[in-house]
Amino acid sequence: MTARILVVDDIPANVKLLEARLLAEYFEVLTASNGRDALEICEAGRADVVLLDVMMPDMDGFEVCRRLKTDSATAHIPVVMVTALDQAADRVRGLEVGADDFLTKPANDLQLMTRVKSLVRLKMLTDELRMRASTTRNIGIEELLKKRDISADAPIRALLVDDRASSVEQIEKYLRGVCTLDVVSDPQAAVIEAAEKPYECVLISTALADYDPLRLCSQLRTLDRTRFLPIILIAGQDENQRLVRALELGINDYVTRPVDRQELIARLRTQVKRKRYNDQLRSSVTQTIEMAVTDGLTGLHNRRYLDSHLASLAAKARSRGKPLSVLITDIDRFKSINDTHGHDAGDDILREFAMRLRQSVRGFDLACRYGGEEFVIVMPDTDPALAEKVAERIREQIARNPFTIEQGGKTLEVTISVGVASLKGEPDTASDMMKRADIALYQAKNAGRNRVVASAA
Repeated sequence: MTARILVVDDIPANVKLLEARLLAEYFEVLTASNGRDALEICEAGRADVVLLDVMMPDMDGFEVCRRLKTDSATAHIPVVMVTALDQAADRVRGLEVGADDFLTKPANDLQLMTRVKSLVRLKMLTDELRMRASTTRNIGIEELLKKRDISADAPIRALLVDDRASSVEQIEKYLRGVCTLDVVSDPQAAVIEAAEKPYECVLISTALADYDPLRLCSQLRTLDRTRFLPIILIAGQDENQRLVRALELGINDYVTRPVDRQELIARLRTQVKRKRYNDQLRSSVTQTIEMAVTDGLTGLHNRRYLDSHLASLAAKARSRGKPLSVLITDIDRFKSINDTHGHDAGDDILREFAMRLRQSVRGFDLACRYGGEEFVIVMPDTDPALAEKVAERIREQIARNPFTIEQGGKTLEVTISVGVASLKGEPDTASDMMKRADIALYQAKNAGRNRVVASAA
Protein backbone atom coordinates (compact mmCIF):
# COMPACT_ATOMS: atom_id res chain seq x y z
CA MET A 1 0.00 0.00 0.00
CA THR A 2 1.41 3.39 -0.97
CA ALA A 3 0.06 6.91 -0.71
CA ARG A 4 1.07 10.56 -0.59
CA ILE A 5 1.61 11.74 2.98
CA LEU A 6 1.85 15.47 3.66
CA VAL A 7 4.05 16.36 6.66
CA VAL A 8 3.37 19.87 7.99
CA ASP A 9 5.80 21.26 10.57
CA ASP A 10 7.79 24.48 10.88
CA ILE A 11 10.79 22.71 12.45
CA PRO A 12 12.98 21.12 9.72
CA ALA A 13 14.35 18.42 12.06
CA ASN A 14 10.84 17.16 12.81
CA VAL A 15 10.00 17.09 9.11
CA LYS A 16 13.17 15.13 8.29
CA LEU A 17 12.46 12.59 11.03
CA LEU A 18 8.90 11.88 9.88
CA GLU A 19 9.97 11.91 6.24
CA ALA A 20 12.61 9.25 6.89
CA ARG A 21 10.12 7.03 8.73
CA LEU A 22 7.55 7.31 5.94
CA LEU A 23 10.02 6.80 3.10
CA ALA A 24 11.17 3.59 4.79
CA GLU A 25 7.58 2.34 4.45
CA TYR A 26 7.56 3.33 0.73
CA PHE A 27 5.17 6.24 1.12
CA GLU A 28 5.54 9.29 -1.10
CA VAL A 29 6.22 12.26 1.16
CA LEU A 30 5.23 15.88 0.60
CA THR A 31 6.28 18.59 3.05
CA ALA A 32 5.10 22.04 4.09
CA SER A 33 6.52 24.39 6.70
CA ASN A 34 3.38 26.46 7.25
CA GLY A 35 -0.39 26.21 7.14
CA ARG A 36 -0.96 28.15 3.93
CA ASP A 37 1.33 25.90 1.90
CA ALA A 38 -0.38 22.86 3.43
CA LEU A 39 -3.80 24.14 2.39
CA GLU A 40 -2.60 24.76 -1.18
CA ILE A 41 -1.19 21.22 -1.48
CA CYS A 42 -4.42 19.69 -0.18
CA GLU A 43 -6.62 21.87 -2.39
CA ALA A 44 -4.60 20.68 -5.38
CA GLY A 45 -5.59 17.11 -4.48
CA ARG A 46 -2.03 15.95 -3.91
CA ALA A 47 -2.32 14.55 -0.34
CA ASP A 48 -3.89 11.31 0.90
CA VAL A 49 -3.13 11.81 4.62
CA VAL A 50 -1.91 14.89 6.49
CA LEU A 51 0.43 14.70 9.49
CA LEU A 52 -0.08 18.13 10.98
CA ASP A 53 1.89 19.88 13.73
CA VAL A 54 -0.15 22.04 16.07
CA MET A 55 2.34 24.68 17.18
CA MET A 56 3.13 26.74 14.09
CA PRO A 57 3.44 30.51 13.56
CA ASP A 58 0.82 32.58 11.69
CA MET A 59 -1.69 29.74 11.44
CA ASP A 60 -1.65 26.91 13.99
CA GLY A 61 -2.60 23.30 13.25
CA PHE A 62 -6.07 23.66 14.72
CA GLU A 63 -6.92 26.41 12.26
CA VAL A 64 -5.39 24.49 9.33
CA CYS A 65 -7.45 21.42 10.24
CA ARG A 66 -10.60 23.49 10.63
CA ARG A 67 -10.15 24.99 7.16
CA LEU A 68 -9.46 21.60 5.60
CA LYS A 69 -12.56 20.06 7.13
CA THR A 70 -14.89 22.95 6.25
CA ASP A 71 -13.84 22.96 2.58
CA SER A 72 -15.80 20.36 0.61
CA ALA A 73 -12.80 19.80 -1.69
CA THR A 74 -10.57 18.69 1.21
CA ALA A 75 -12.96 17.56 3.95
CA HIS A 76 -12.45 13.89 3.09
CA ILE A 77 -8.66 13.97 3.60
CA PRO A 78 -7.69 12.29 6.91
CA VAL A 79 -5.73 14.52 9.29
CA VAL A 80 -3.48 13.30 12.13
CA MET A 81 -2.37 16.03 14.49
CA VAL A 82 1.16 15.33 15.77
CA THR A 83 2.22 17.52 18.67
CA ALA A 84 4.04 17.78 21.98
CA LEU A 85 0.76 18.74 23.66
CA ASP A 86 -0.44 15.85 25.78
CA GLN A 87 -3.47 17.21 27.57
CA ALA A 88 -6.88 15.66 26.94
CA ALA A 89 -8.31 19.13 26.29
CA ASP A 90 -5.87 19.58 23.40
CA ARG A 91 -6.83 16.23 21.90
CA VAL A 92 -10.51 17.10 22.21
CA ARG A 93 -9.95 20.47 20.54
CA GLY A 94 -8.18 18.76 17.64
CA LEU A 95 -10.96 16.21 17.23
CA GLU A 96 -13.63 18.89 17.43
CA VAL A 97 -12.10 20.80 14.50
CA GLY A 98 -12.21 17.57 12.49
CA ALA A 99 -8.91 15.75 13.09
CA ASP A 100 -9.09 12.01 12.58
CA ASP A 101 -6.49 11.29 15.23
CA PHE A 102 -4.16 13.04 17.66
CA LEU A 103 -0.68 11.64 18.37
CA THR A 104 1.73 12.93 20.99
CA LYS A 105 5.42 13.47 20.24
CA PRO A 106 7.58 11.48 20.18
CA ALA A 107 5.21 9.20 18.28
CA ASN A 108 5.82 5.47 18.53
CA ASP A 109 7.03 4.29 15.09
CA LEU A 110 4.84 1.20 14.90
CA GLN A 111 1.75 2.98 16.16
CA LEU A 112 2.27 5.93 13.82
CA MET A 113 2.74 3.78 10.73
CA THR A 114 -0.19 1.54 11.57
CA ARG A 115 -2.41 4.58 12.05
CA VAL A 116 -1.25 6.08 8.75
CA LYS A 117 -1.92 2.81 6.91
CA SER A 118 -5.37 2.57 8.48
CA LEU A 119 -6.24 6.10 7.37
CA VAL A 120 -4.84 5.46 3.89
CA ARG A 121 -7.24 2.51 3.55
CA LEU A 122 -10.08 4.75 4.68
CA LYS A 123 -9.08 7.46 2.20
CA MET A 124 -8.91 4.91 -0.64
CA LEU A 125 -12.46 3.77 0.16
CA THR A 126 -13.74 7.35 0.23
CA ASP A 127 -11.94 8.19 -3.02
CA GLU A 128 -13.47 5.16 -4.71
CA LEU A 129 -16.95 6.20 -3.60
CA ARG A 130 -16.39 9.79 -4.72
CA MET A 131 -15.12 8.62 -8.11
CA ARG A 132 -18.13 6.34 -8.63
CA ALA A 133 -20.50 9.10 -7.59
CA SER A 134 -18.92 11.62 -9.96
CA THR A 135 -18.72 9.23 -12.92
CA THR A 136 -22.24 7.80 -12.65
CA ARG A 137 -23.66 11.31 -12.63
CA ASN A 138 -22.33 14.83 -12.55
CA ILE A 139 -22.89 14.84 -8.81
CA GLY A 140 -22.51 18.07 -6.86
CA ILE A 141 -20.05 17.01 -4.17
CA GLU A 142 -20.54 20.34 -2.39
CA GLU A 143 -24.29 19.78 -2.24
CA LEU A 144 -23.65 16.31 -0.86
CA LEU A 145 -21.47 17.72 1.90
CA LYS A 146 -24.14 20.28 2.75
CA LYS A 147 -26.61 17.44 3.17
CA ARG A 148 -24.13 15.74 5.44
CA ASP A 149 -23.89 18.86 7.59
CA ILE A 150 -27.68 18.92 7.95
CA SER A 151 -27.60 15.40 9.42
CA ALA A 152 -24.53 16.04 11.62
CA ASP A 153 -26.65 16.61 14.74
CA ALA A 154 -29.02 13.72 14.10
CA PRO A 155 -29.31 11.27 17.02
CA ILE A 156 -26.51 8.71 17.22
CA ARG A 157 -27.20 5.06 18.01
CA ALA A 158 -24.21 3.10 19.33
CA LEU A 159 -23.51 -0.37 20.70
CA LEU A 160 -21.20 -1.02 23.67
CA VAL A 161 -19.69 -4.49 24.09
CA ASP A 162 -18.44 -4.79 27.66
CA ASP A 163 -18.96 -7.38 30.40
CA ARG A 164 -17.75 -5.32 33.37
CA ALA A 165 -20.55 -3.54 35.22
CA SER A 166 -18.38 -0.69 36.52
CA SER A 167 -17.01 0.03 33.06
CA VAL A 168 -20.48 -0.08 31.48
CA GLU A 169 -21.80 2.29 34.12
CA GLN A 170 -19.03 4.79 33.42
CA ILE A 171 -19.44 4.75 29.61
CA GLU A 172 -23.22 5.02 29.91
CA LYS A 173 -22.77 8.04 32.18
CA TYR A 174 -20.30 9.67 29.79
CA LEU A 175 -22.52 9.20 26.72
CA ARG A 176 -25.85 10.02 28.33
CA GLY A 177 -27.54 12.67 26.19
CA VAL A 178 -24.96 12.20 23.42
CA CYS A 179 -26.27 9.00 21.90
CA THR A 180 -28.65 6.11 22.39
CA LEU A 181 -26.39 3.41 23.79
CA ASP A 182 -27.26 -0.29 23.81
CA VAL A 183 -25.10 -2.61 25.91
CA VAL A 184 -24.29 -6.26 25.20
CA SER A 185 -22.03 -8.37 27.41
CA ASP A 186 -21.89 -11.46 25.17
CA PRO A 187 -19.57 -10.89 22.16
CA GLN A 188 -21.36 -13.47 19.98
CA ALA A 189 -24.70 -11.81 20.68
CA ALA A 190 -23.05 -8.48 19.85
CA VAL A 191 -22.23 -9.64 16.32
CA ILE A 192 -25.90 -10.51 15.70
CA GLU A 193 -27.06 -7.28 17.34
CA ALA A 194 -24.71 -5.14 15.24
CA ALA A 195 -25.76 -6.87 12.02
CA GLU A 196 -29.50 -6.54 12.64
CA LYS A 197 -29.84 -3.00 14.01
CA PRO A 198 -28.90 0.38 12.49
CA TYR A 199 -25.95 1.25 14.72
CA GLU A 200 -23.54 3.97 13.66
CA CYS A 201 -20.66 2.88 15.88
CA VAL A 202 -19.58 -0.06 18.03
CA LEU A 203 -17.47 0.48 21.16
CA ILE A 204 -15.61 -2.65 22.30
CA SER A 205 -13.80 -3.10 25.60
CA THR A 206 -10.49 -4.95 25.38
CA ALA A 207 -11.08 -6.29 28.92
CA LEU A 208 -13.65 -8.92 27.93
CA ALA A 209 -13.33 -11.81 30.38
CA ASP A 210 -13.50 -14.89 28.15
CA TYR A 211 -13.24 -13.60 24.61
CA ASP A 212 -10.56 -12.07 22.41
CA PRO A 213 -11.79 -8.56 21.50
CA LEU A 214 -9.81 -8.67 18.26
CA ARG A 215 -11.73 -11.77 17.21
CA LEU A 216 -14.92 -9.74 17.61
CA CYS A 217 -13.44 -6.92 15.51
CA SER A 218 -12.49 -9.43 12.82
CA GLN A 219 -16.00 -10.90 12.76
CA LEU A 220 -17.55 -7.45 12.37
CA ARG A 221 -15.20 -6.66 9.49
CA THR A 222 -16.06 -9.96 7.79
CA LEU A 223 -19.85 -9.53 7.66
CA ASP A 224 -21.28 -7.49 4.79
CA ARG A 225 -23.72 -5.64 7.05
CA THR A 226 -21.03 -4.47 9.48
CA ARG A 227 -17.99 -4.20 7.21
CA PHE A 228 -18.08 -0.40 7.20
CA LEU A 229 -19.46 0.06 10.73
CA PRO A 230 -17.01 2.20 12.77
CA ILE A 231 -15.32 0.38 15.65
CA ILE A 232 -13.75 2.16 18.64
CA LEU A 233 -11.72 0.11 21.12
CA ILE A 234 -11.63 1.03 24.82
CA ALA A 235 -8.19 -0.18 25.86
CA GLY A 236 -5.70 -0.13 28.72
CA GLN A 237 -2.64 2.11 28.61
CA ASP A 238 -0.24 -0.84 28.26
CA GLU A 239 -1.90 -2.42 25.20
CA ASN A 240 0.10 -0.84 22.40
CA GLN A 241 0.75 -4.09 20.57
CA ARG A 242 -2.92 -5.05 20.71
CA LEU A 243 -3.92 -1.62 19.41
CA VAL A 244 -1.47 -1.89 16.53
CA ARG A 245 -2.90 -5.29 15.61
CA ALA A 246 -6.45 -3.92 15.94
CA LEU A 247 -5.69 -1.05 13.56
CA GLU A 248 -4.30 -3.56 11.07
CA LEU A 249 -7.57 -5.48 11.33
CA GLY A 250 -9.48 -2.34 10.42
CA ILE A 251 -10.77 -0.75 13.62
CA ASN A 252 -11.32 2.96 13.23
CA ASP A 253 -10.17 4.45 16.53
CA TYR A 254 -9.49 3.82 20.22
CA VAL A 255 -9.45 5.51 23.62
CA THR A 256 -7.32 4.45 26.56
CA ARG A 257 -8.30 4.15 30.20
CA PRO A 258 -8.87 6.19 32.25
CA VAL A 259 -11.28 7.41 29.60
CA ASP A 260 -11.68 11.15 29.20
CA ARG A 261 -15.34 11.95 28.61
CA GLN A 262 -14.83 14.79 26.14
CA GLU A 263 -12.27 12.81 24.14
CA LEU A 264 -14.61 9.80 23.93
CA ILE A 265 -17.46 11.99 22.73
CA ALA A 266 -15.25 13.78 20.18
CA ARG A 267 -13.89 10.51 18.76
CA LEU A 268 -17.38 8.99 18.59
CA ARG A 269 -18.75 12.03 16.74
CA THR A 270 -15.78 12.02 14.34
CA GLN A 271 -16.42 8.39 13.38
CA VAL A 272 -20.17 8.88 13.01
CA LYS A 273 -19.67 11.98 10.87
CA ARG A 274 -17.34 10.10 8.52
CA LYS A 275 -19.73 7.13 8.36
CA ARG A 276 -22.65 9.40 7.43
CA TYR A 277 -20.53 11.05 4.75
CA ASN A 278 -19.58 7.71 3.17
CA ASP A 279 -23.12 6.37 3.56
CA GLN A 280 -24.43 9.34 1.59
CA LEU A 281 -21.81 8.77 -1.10
CA ARG A 282 -22.89 5.11 -1.38
CA SER A 283 -26.52 6.18 -1.48
CA SER A 284 -25.75 8.66 -4.23
CA VAL A 285 -23.99 5.97 -6.26
CA THR A 286 -26.97 3.64 -5.85
CA GLN A 287 -29.42 6.37 -6.82
CA THR A 288 -27.48 7.41 -9.89
CA ILE A 289 -27.14 3.83 -11.08
CA GLU A 290 -30.88 3.43 -10.60
CA MET A 291 -31.48 6.64 -12.53
CA ALA A 292 -29.33 5.35 -15.38
CA VAL A 293 -31.62 2.36 -15.96
CA THR A 294 -35.00 3.80 -14.93
CA ASP A 295 -37.40 5.98 -16.88
CA GLY A 296 -37.98 9.09 -14.79
CA LEU A 297 -41.57 9.66 -15.90
CA THR A 298 -43.05 6.18 -15.54
CA GLY A 299 -40.70 4.47 -13.09
CA LEU A 300 -40.30 1.51 -15.46
CA HIS A 301 -36.91 0.30 -16.64
CA ASN A 302 -35.65 2.16 -19.71
CA ARG A 303 -34.27 1.04 -23.05
CA ARG A 304 -30.71 0.97 -21.72
CA TYR A 305 -31.74 -1.64 -19.16
CA LEU A 306 -33.68 -3.62 -21.76
CA ASP A 307 -30.75 -3.65 -24.17
CA SER A 308 -28.37 -4.91 -21.48
CA HIS A 309 -30.69 -7.66 -20.18
CA LEU A 310 -32.64 -8.99 -23.15
CA ALA A 311 -29.73 -10.95 -24.64
CA SER A 312 -29.02 -12.66 -21.33
CA LEU A 313 -32.71 -13.53 -20.89
CA ALA A 314 -32.71 -15.06 -24.36
CA ALA A 315 -29.54 -17.05 -23.63
CA LYS A 316 -31.00 -18.30 -20.38
CA ALA A 317 -34.25 -19.36 -22.08
CA ARG A 318 -32.35 -21.22 -24.79
CA SER A 319 -30.06 -23.00 -22.30
CA ARG A 320 -33.07 -24.17 -20.27
CA GLY A 321 -35.12 -25.10 -23.30
CA LYS A 322 -37.87 -22.66 -22.27
CA PRO A 323 -39.90 -20.26 -24.43
CA LEU A 324 -39.43 -16.48 -24.37
CA SER A 325 -41.81 -13.91 -25.84
CA VAL A 326 -41.88 -10.17 -26.21
CA LEU A 327 -44.64 -7.58 -26.68
CA ILE A 328 -44.09 -4.12 -28.16
CA THR A 329 -47.01 -1.80 -27.45
CA ASP A 330 -47.67 1.65 -28.87
CA ILE A 331 -50.32 4.12 -27.70
CA ASP A 332 -52.48 4.95 -30.72
CA ARG A 333 -52.51 8.53 -31.99
CA PHE A 334 -50.47 9.74 -29.03
CA LYS A 335 -49.31 12.85 -30.90
CA SER A 336 -52.88 14.02 -31.28
CA ILE A 337 -53.39 13.58 -27.52
CA ASN A 338 -50.46 15.90 -26.88
CA ASP A 339 -51.61 18.37 -29.54
CA THR A 340 -55.21 18.45 -28.32
CA HIS A 341 -54.86 18.17 -24.54
CA GLY A 342 -51.27 19.26 -23.92
CA HIS A 343 -48.10 17.50 -22.87
CA ASP A 344 -49.17 17.33 -19.22
CA ALA A 345 -52.12 15.21 -20.27
CA GLY A 346 -49.79 13.08 -22.38
CA ASP A 347 -47.58 12.52 -19.34
CA ASP A 348 -50.65 11.52 -17.32
CA ILE A 349 -51.50 8.93 -19.97
CA LEU A 350 -47.96 7.52 -19.99
CA ARG A 351 -47.81 7.25 -16.21
CA GLU A 352 -51.17 5.52 -15.92
CA PHE A 353 -50.40 3.22 -18.83
CA ALA A 354 -47.15 2.17 -17.13
CA MET A 355 -49.05 1.49 -13.90
CA ARG A 356 -51.56 -0.70 -15.75
CA LEU A 357 -48.74 -2.61 -17.43
CA ARG A 358 -47.20 -3.39 -14.04
CA GLN A 359 -50.54 -4.69 -12.81
CA SER A 360 -51.03 -6.82 -15.92
CA VAL A 361 -47.75 -8.77 -15.90
CA ARG A 362 -46.04 -11.19 -13.56
CA GLY A 363 -43.31 -10.22 -11.11
CA PHE A 364 -40.55 -11.82 -13.19
CA ASP A 365 -41.72 -10.27 -16.47
CA LEU A 366 -39.70 -7.26 -17.61
CA ALA A 367 -41.70 -4.11 -18.45
CA CYS A 368 -39.78 -1.19 -19.99
CA ARG A 369 -40.47 2.14 -21.60
CA TYR A 370 -38.84 1.70 -24.99
CA GLY A 371 -39.08 5.34 -26.00
CA GLY A 372 -41.82 7.93 -26.48
CA GLU A 373 -45.15 6.12 -26.32
CA GLU A 374 -43.68 2.66 -27.00
CA PHE A 375 -43.39 0.06 -24.24
CA VAL A 376 -41.89 -3.43 -24.22
CA ILE A 377 -42.81 -6.44 -22.08
CA VAL A 378 -40.44 -9.41 -22.02
CA MET A 379 -42.10 -12.60 -20.79
CA PRO A 380 -39.93 -15.60 -19.83
CA ASP A 381 -41.49 -19.09 -19.92
CA THR A 382 -44.23 -17.81 -22.25
CA ASP A 383 -44.99 -19.48 -25.57
CA PRO A 384 -46.40 -17.60 -28.62
CA ALA A 385 -50.02 -18.57 -28.01
CA LEU A 386 -49.98 -17.46 -24.37
CA ALA A 387 -48.12 -14.26 -25.25
CA GLU A 388 -50.82 -13.36 -27.79
CA LYS A 389 -53.54 -13.97 -25.19
CA VAL A 390 -51.74 -11.72 -22.68
CA ALA A 391 -51.38 -9.01 -25.31
CA GLU A 392 -55.06 -9.20 -26.18
CA ARG A 393 -56.03 -9.00 -22.52
CA ILE A 394 -53.90 -5.87 -22.02
CA ARG A 395 -55.25 -4.28 -25.21
CA GLU A 396 -58.84 -4.96 -24.20
CA GLN A 397 -58.33 -3.63 -20.66
CA ILE A 398 -56.79 -0.40 -21.97
CA ALA A 399 -59.62 0.18 -24.47
CA ARG A 400 -62.36 -0.60 -21.95
CA ASN A 401 -61.23 1.73 -19.12
CA PRO A 402 -60.79 5.44 -19.94
CA PHE A 403 -57.71 7.27 -18.64
CA THR A 404 -57.87 10.14 -16.18
CA ILE A 405 -56.17 13.39 -17.16
CA GLU A 406 -55.97 16.97 -15.87
CA GLN A 407 -55.85 15.86 -12.22
CA GLY A 408 -59.13 14.02 -12.43
CA GLY A 409 -60.98 16.75 -14.27
CA LYS A 410 -61.42 14.75 -17.45
CA THR A 411 -61.23 11.22 -18.82
CA LEU A 412 -59.97 10.13 -22.20
CA GLU A 413 -60.45 6.93 -24.15
CA VAL A 414 -57.14 5.40 -25.24
CA THR A 415 -56.27 2.40 -27.38
CA ILE A 416 -53.03 0.58 -28.09
CA SER A 417 -51.55 -1.52 -30.85
CA VAL A 418 -49.40 -4.53 -29.94
CA GLY A 419 -46.81 -6.58 -31.81
CA VAL A 420 -45.94 -10.03 -30.46
CA ALA A 421 -42.94 -12.23 -31.21
CA SER A 422 -41.26 -15.25 -29.65
CA LEU A 423 -37.74 -16.60 -29.64
CA LYS A 424 -37.07 -19.28 -32.24
CA GLY A 425 -34.34 -21.90 -32.36
CA GLU A 426 -30.76 -21.29 -33.41
CA PRO A 427 -29.53 -19.02 -34.91
CA ASP A 428 -32.39 -16.71 -33.83
CA THR A 429 -31.30 -13.91 -31.49
CA ALA A 430 -33.00 -11.49 -29.12
CA SER A 431 -32.44 -8.76 -31.69
CA ASP A 432 -34.18 -10.85 -34.37
CA MET A 433 -37.11 -11.40 -32.04
CA MET A 434 -37.42 -7.66 -31.36
CA LYS A 435 -37.37 -6.89 -35.09
CA ARG A 436 -40.23 -9.33 -35.70
CA ALA A 437 -42.24 -7.81 -32.85
CA ASP A 438 -41.62 -4.34 -34.28
CA ILE A 439 -42.80 -5.42 -37.74
CA ALA A 440 -45.91 -6.97 -36.18
CA LEU A 441 -46.59 -3.69 -34.36
CA TYR A 442 -46.49 -1.72 -37.60
CA GLN A 443 -48.81 -4.27 -39.17
CA ALA A 444 -51.24 -3.66 -36.32
CA LYS A 445 -50.98 0.09 -36.88
CA ASN A 446 -51.51 -0.20 -40.63
CA ALA A 447 -54.47 -2.53 -40.15
CA GLY A 448 -56.43 0.12 -38.26
CA ARG A 449 -54.85 0.24 -34.74
CA ASN A 450 -56.36 -1.06 -31.48
CA ARG A 451 -55.36 -4.61 -32.26
CA VAL A 452 -52.78 -7.33 -31.61
CA VAL A 453 -50.64 -8.84 -34.37
CA ALA A 454 -48.37 -11.80 -33.70
CA SER A 455 -45.36 -12.36 -35.95
CA ALA A 456 -45.39 -15.43 -38.19
CA ALA A 457 -43.84 -18.46 -36.50
